[in-house]
Amino acid sequence: MPETRDTETGGVEPATPGGLSQAELDELVASSDTGARSAGGYVGRLIAGIALLWSLFQLWFASPLPFALGFGVFNDTEARSIHLAFAVVLAFLAFPATRTVGTIVFGMAVPVVLGSLFAFSAEDVFPHWVILAITAVVALGILLPARPDRVAIQEWIMAAVAAYCSAYLFIYYAPLADRVGQPIFLDYVVGITGLMLLLEATRRTLGPALVLVAGFFLVYTILGPYMPEIISHKGNNLREIINHHWLTTEGVFGIALGVSTSFVFLFVLFGSLLDRAGAGNYFIQVAFSLMGHLRGGPAKAAVVSSAMTGLISGSSIANVVTTGTFTIPLMKKVGFSAEKAGAVEVASSVNGQIMPPVMGAAAFLMVEYVGIPYFDVVRHAFLPALISYIALVYIVHLEACKAGMEGLPRAYEPGPWMRRIVGFVFGVLAVCALSLAVYYGMGWIRPAFGASASYVVFALLVAVYVGLVFYSSHYPEPKMDNPNAPVTSLPLPGPTVKSGLHFILPVVVLIWALMVDRLSPGLSAFWASAFMMFILVTQRPLFAIFRRNGEPLGEAVVRGFRELVEGLIAGARNMIGIGIATATAGIIVGAVSQTGVGSALADVVEVLSGGNLLAILFLTAILSLILGMGLPTTANYIVVSALLAPVIVTLGQENGLIVPLIAVHLFVFYFGIMADVTPPVGLASFAAAAVSGGDPIRTGFVAFFYSLRTAALPFLFIFNTDLLLMNVDWLHGLFIFVVATLAMLLFSAATQGWFLTRSRIWETVALLLLAFTFFRPGFWMDMIYPPYEEVPPTEISQAAERVPAGEPLRLRVSGVDAVGERREWVVLLNLPEGGSGSERLEGAGLTLLDQDGKMIIDDVAFGSAAQDVGLDWDQEIVRVLTPVETPSKYWLYIPALLLLGLVVLAQRRRIETAETAARTQAAS
Repeated sequence: MPETRDTETGGVEPATPGGLSQAELDELVASSDTGARSAGGYVGRLIAGIALLWSLFQLWFASPLPFALGFGVFNDTEARSIHLAFAVVLAFLAFPATRTVGTIVFGMAVPVVLGSLFAFSAEDVFPHWVILAITAVVALGILLPARPDRVAIQEWIMAAVAAYCSAYLFIYYAPLADRVGQPIFLDYVVGITGLMLLLEATRRTLGPALVLVAGFFLVYTILGPYMPEIISHKGNNLREIINHHWLTTEGVFGIALGVSTSFVFLFVLFGSLLDRAGAGNYFIQVAFSLMGHLRGGPAKAAVVSSAMTGLISGSSIANVVTTGTFTIPLMKKVGFSAEKAGAVEVASSVNGQIMPPVMGAAAFLMVEYVGIPYFDVVRHAFLPALISYIALVYIVHLEACKAGMEGLPRAYEPGPWMRRIVGFVFGVLAVCALSLAVYYGMGWIRPAFGASASYVVFALLVAVYVGLVFYSSHYPEPKMDNPNAPVTSLPLPGPTVKSGLHFILPVVVLIWALMVDRLSPGLSAFWASAFMMFILVTQRPLFAIFRRNGEPLGEAVVRGFRELVEGLIAGARNMIGIGIATATAGIIVGAVSQTGVGSALADVVEVLSGGNLLAILFLTAILSLILGMGLPTTANYIVVSALLAPVIVTLGQENGLIVPLIAVHLFVFYFGIMADVTPPVGLASFAAAAVSGGDPIRTGFVAFFYSLRTAALPFLFIFNTDLLLMNVDWLHGLFIFVVATLAMLLFSAATQGWFLTRSRIWETVALLLLAFTFFRPGFWMDMIYPPYEEVPPTEISQAAERVPAGEPLRLRVSGVDAVGERREWVVLLNLPEGGSGSERLEGAGLTLLDQDGKMIIDDVAFGSAAQDVGLDWDQEIVRVLTPVETPSKYWLYIPALLLLGLVVLAQRRRIETAETAARTQAAS
């Protein structure tokens, strides 16, 4: 994400239709992402220097160099401590506090309330006057005046103290390890001060919402005995709170901050370096050259370019401003209203966070929370994200059809269709052949060269890079034109695509490391970032040599190093908010684990939902949307997944639906990304409105309406995990993609009220019914032909014998769960092939005992299939369901297609009637 874009890289300086100059838009991004402090001179250089050091530290930590050289090796806890120290220093220096009466009062109230509660919970373990003194000093630091263009003395002090408190785990790592659970006087002082200053840093960078949520959980931790009975707990004293939240990795320095340290920073840095090299403008120009001529072309190009720049920017707001300054004015030129143009940009920019292979920070948190490789997260998330983007392009097409829009004029006349199809097929075959050559070539290089294989691969990569730069040098660098000037033609697709092919290489390196070599996300991002740094330093000199455009080689070299430093600084500044958000969210996660509120909340949610899974899904979605009004995506995901993901899985089991944990986390993630869309405070919608000149609230509502397709997908893949490509082969996966895409297009047409022409009410209802049928045909088939037959528990052996190979035996079990409460749930027990029913049950590790007609589990073998699904001794099997042969659910596609044909026929007749009437009127 760029801080500024100059004319050398194709920047746009004139004012946008919204009345904001590019500098003002950059300031808008800075205020929410990188820090709006306008201090210059040595202070500005110091902030830039700290950001640069942060990037260099993260590169060092992620690289193999510390282990190869034998020094500078940091463990995860030490790295998290240093990571947070950098984040809080930059938060106090780069983000000036808003100086209104309300924000000052709120800012002072936070440490005062926390200090009072800490004193209340201190008992006799720590002097109350020390807590009150710390509270008074922090509150005074917030109260003292400060300016947006200058760092006040109290801000320097708060930055230094916050850095010391954050780095405390690194500085005193060994002594702290020797006194776990027994904090000394200094530990208390650091913990109390650190929590207060972290919440103040959060208020500066992210606003009051996350502070309120984290503060509420701290209050709940202390005042547990005074809460309503259903969520009450014993309460925790100050020693337990400080130890849990600040001196161990259970709270602030927990998994969320660890993911920010190990994975997220490197991916944000990679995107920043890629953008600084000029890839952002290249992707935008490529999208416009390929799609700008279509009906509503600028909007379709905005969707595609935002999907591509999702590789670069982890911030939806930055994505809106980066691509929106060019796309929104062009959308307005072809007929989109200001609100609709802004909404298209918002919907496509926000969806950049769900587009693999580089997803938002929450995707890396899934790796830790769900316990699966990042490759699997990408595989599960790929199909819904692709379908969502295709549906958004279709929505744009429908809007263009409704308004009778046309595309932008082309700069060339396209050749015959057959020649274009042959060219496309040839291009696809060439890419496939090249991919196979690279894949098998790499497979040959590694065993052939052994330890030297990495150097050989790097040499070949450099050779390909130099060749691509030489090839691209024959074409002019794409410039981002002034979007407010008259558009005479679109850029030529061929030269535009060919002018920046070398930008694809670092993305290929990243995907290869993630998908083929299966390296960790952090190491994959390190190698991609390292190669990107090499490109930044060398591309300008190489272009100067190959193009001979008059730029001196020395100036090109200096420019390359300057862009590298700017990219490193911008990457670190983009990470300030994420680092602070993950640390503060750790307070919430820590409070959940310390108080056991998760199980209590499960009871509350079960009461509210009546035990119905669909109801709990709606409650989860509503909670995500409410929190999304104030929390960034990452924090929203952490809070909701920590509270409700286990509840959804449990209620799913009790309703007979085995919901995979990754499906639940993706459900929460999808609604978390709505944080920047949801009115009335969707920041991306405000940014788009600032560019378009439209009303921000109306822009947010239109964007939310466009995003309904994204909101529908999570409900569907909870009940149909085929959409997540779980346990499907590639042929089945291709079939699912085609059918699910058709279903989502029909859903989009229904929500837009337009298919081939304006839809009538019955046609809209029919389209919704068709979309649901294509997505989940098994729902209707199960009503006609139940898929399971219930048998008495005493006949479980006979049932096990009849279960076909590869099909699980479905059991409803009653027993005590992990927290000691009796409940019922469903398990799917995989049985070995062959043998009698008793032998198959024993092969699955299950020994049963018949007690007066009740089937009790007498024993479960260690490491068996029965143990894997959660069966344990003394549980009772209350129901046995065996699969029965039923017709294929896909037979329902036949009546669905017939109904679709009826809708098409009805709408085509109306179109023909309207055309005939128009011709008759014209003739008369």
